[in-house]
Amino acid sequence: MKKIINFIFVFLILYFLCTNFIVCFSKTPDLFGSSREKCFAKQDLAVYSKRAIIYERNSKTILYDKNIDDVCKMASTTKIMTAIVVLEHSDLNKVVTVSKKAATTGGSRLGLHTGDKITVKNLLYGLLLCSGNDAAIALAESTSGDVNSFLALMNLTAFRLGLKSTHFESPHGLDSKNHFTTAYELAIITDYALSKEAVKKFARCKNRTISINNYTKTIS
Repeated sequence: MKKIINFIFVFLILYFLCTNFIVCFSKTPDLFGSSREKCFAKQDLAVYSKRAIIYERNSKTILYDKNIDDVCKMASTTKIMTAIVVLEHSDLNKVVTVSKKAATTGGSRLGLHTGDKITVKNLLYGLLLCSGNDAAIALAESTSGDVNSFLALMNLTAFRLGLKSTHFESPHGLDSKNHFTTAYELAIITDYALSKEAVKKFARCKNRTISINNYTKTIS
């Protein structure tokens, strides 16, 4: 898990630095042509995680790569795809009644209990701000009726994006044998997510006061 966290940290920091404007350190006309410059040369970076990527979204260009096609566990970055599927297939104002399965899901949690009532929108905040595994199950069940049907939508979306080395076995990312991706394909998923204004709105949020059973709770 520590290795995955290191990868996520490096990926996200460098990814967002290169989202719209690239600060260039070394010119590489052979790579981009005479009008483009490379953001980083490999020797400019000391990246200690096993896998890393800098992906420039505007040109869809890989600016830095390190073992980006290695198949590996994706942990809670899974929730990026969970959010995509929910936003494409659910109503944010829908009120969800939390099941026992969702309420008893372990790991990082929003803190849901069986029978709680909460909107899809507030569950998404719990998913993305708290990395709530309980929120992930509740969202999957409310969107598709059951978790397996939701997983089919997640894997269908991966197929639509042309991903060949990604497979989802849960909406939360707790480690399992057939739940995996690569650094490159995670960049593609994240790029697709950030093309959606609704995802960017959730991503910009640092803290949020939500309502569960009409009682307020501030999360961050």
